[in-house]
Amino acid sequence: MKYLRSLIIALAAVSAGCSSSDGTALRVSSPDGSLVVEISAADSLTYAVTRHGLPLLDRSAIGMRFADGRTLGRDMRPGRAACRRVARTVRAPFYRQAEFEDEFNELRLALDDRSTVVFRVYDDGCAYRFETSFDGECTVENEIAEFNFSGRPVYTAAFSDGMCNAFQFCYDRCQADSLRSDKPIILPLAVDCGPAGRVLVCESDLESYPGMFLTPTADGLRGLFACVPDSCYNHSRRCQRKVATRHDFIARTAGARTYPWRILVAVDDDAQLPVNNLVYALASENRIGDTSWIKPGKSAWEWWNDYGLADAGFKPGVNTATYKAYIDFAAEYGLEYAVLDEGWYDPAGGDVMTVIPDVDLEELIGYASSKNVGLFLWAVANVLDDKLEEACEYYSGLGIKGFKVDFIDRDDQLAVELVYRLASVAAEYRLQLDLHGIYKPTGLNRTYPNILNFEGVFGLEEVKWSNPDMPSYDVTFPFIRMVQGPVDYTPGAYRNATRDGFAIDYRRPMSQGTRAHQAAAYVVFDSPLAMLCDSPSLYEAEPDCTRFIASIPVACDRTEIVAGRMGEYIVTARRCGEEWYVGGMTDWTPRELGFALSFLDEDRAYTAEILADSDTSDVEPQRYVISRRAVDSRTTLDMRLAPGGGFAIAIRPRDAM
Repeated sequence: MKYLRSLIIALAAVSAGCSSSDGTALRVSSPDGSLVVEISAADSLTYAVTRHGLPLLDRSAIGMRFADGRTLGRDMRPGRAACRRVARTVRAPFYRQAEFEDEFNELRLALDDRSTVVFRVYDDGCAYRFETSFDGECTVENEIAEFNFSGRPVYTAAFSDGMCNAFQFCYDRCQADSLRSDKPIILPLAVDCGPAGRVLVCESDLESYPGMFLTPTADGLRGLFACVPDSCYNHSRRCQRKVATRHDFIARTAGARTYPWRILVAVDDDAQLPVNNLVYALASENRIGDTSWIKPGKSAWEWWNDYGLADAGFKPGVNTATYKAYIDFAAEYGLEYAVLDEGWYDPAGGDVMTVIPDVDLEELIGYASSKNVGLFLWAVANVLDDKLEEACEYYSGLGIKGFKVDFIDRDDQLAVELVYRLASVAAEYRLQLDLHGIYKPTGLNRTYPNILNFEGVFGLEEVKWSNPDMPSYDVTFPFIRMVQGPVDYTPGAYRNATRDGFAIDYRRPMSQGTRAHQAAAYVVFDSPLAMLCDSPSLYEAEPDCTRFIASIPVACDRTEIVAGRMGEYIVTARRCGEEWYVGGMTDWTPRELGFALSFLDEDRAYTAEILADSDTSDVEPQRYVISRRAVDSRTTLDMRLAPGGGFAIAIRPRDAM
């Protein structure tokens, strides 16, 4: 058996970058040879990673422990090992790239006759997962997942309050001895490994299984998983289902299945992180077929601005007249959608089939349709799930375009299964989803493209009740959280504040930083369903800025990071058809950023429309300037950014205008 395994690997080595020394020590390199994974299948299953010849991950154990006493990765009888080289094009609707190349070397190692570990090694990272073919069901007690980074890594980590949360936390930069052991680390975790590279720990294809947190150990980090809920209760305010007690195992699942991918993204420069595709590439493929009915877009939204209509002639709130005003605004500025957030059904009653008397939903749907505006309905996840088939059939039949699903706030196995169920049934009725109160995306937007967006981010809603450092967060999470998938950050604030001038105001909220910073968010943040979070009254008072924001597409063909440094600044360029859109933002440090427009087509003339900070934006952050200039692929733009500032640029071919 040892000879056969070595022979198989030797025959595949040229095409798949694999080799073996004694049948239990295996080596897989990336297509360009820069990243190497060494697997040991001796007494225990471990792996180590080097990059550019430098150690990145020291020997780290992996495995799975089952309730019947089996432990994958221990006491193995390794069998056949096989390698292959894969190079393919992935088409990715509504993703940051319309398509991208997926190239890797893969090793499949049979641990026994019923289980396999699979490694994929890319030029920009590596991943592994387990596969089993057990009979019937099995119970997973725990998973062994170590991450023992080499040298003295520096972490940029978000710490959770516990195993039930909506993944809405800011980042801390620290070394290993400063990692908190009392709070789990949320994925993705960013790791600065010096010359070996910038690394993210991610996961993909999370199905019928809990998401992974991390916690420090003496040698590095290990995976931590929420156990399956045993009993739950409904919170009285919204009928949100919460966990009371848990079992002592993390999953009860089919014995024949694949498990989630554990991913190490590894690149040379921060700017390569926001456009890394491994999470999407490793997710299960499209399960819903035709996607032509799915329409990304922007939406008017009433919740953040607290129904903030001025001089409306009626009392704004959860009522038909208010929603008509938001629909009118959406139609005037070409927004595709309006959201009816919490209150259109009685949250405490917990019945999505009963609309409150103050809202004439059928009238609103007809009114919106006449103005070419679609409607999304908000719902608590488990409340919608209680009548899922009935609600999807009924509201789809009325003409509703989708649901904004909220308050999942967990990623244990039952919560993950709930999300898959919502996505699948919604797709049957051609309903789109915007998932709020949700764990990080794990490639589910590939599997179910009707999921346009995921919150799972410390978004603009947080300033309604707290005073965080939002500009710094805004130039941090695109390098970390956004790598997992799109975000529903809900930008667009028109009350803009300096660092000293910011004040918490729930009913009349403001943003930190400049107006141009808010405009830049529509380019920098991946968001196929983007909210305009502020009041139509404020937007209509400044139509030039509003029309500029409304004109920025949310779906693109190609995304590049022109410049960026995690926690400091970012400049993003997106091609949408023949047009390009560029967005840049900084933390509280004022900057001058120069960058070339070399991504434009050569020998073609363009006009750039630029919304930027004004000369007084450092003290009057709501001030901005809009200018136009002729540009081409040889042009270099020099942009001045105020503290918490930004810019947004629309670049259009002159021969197409």
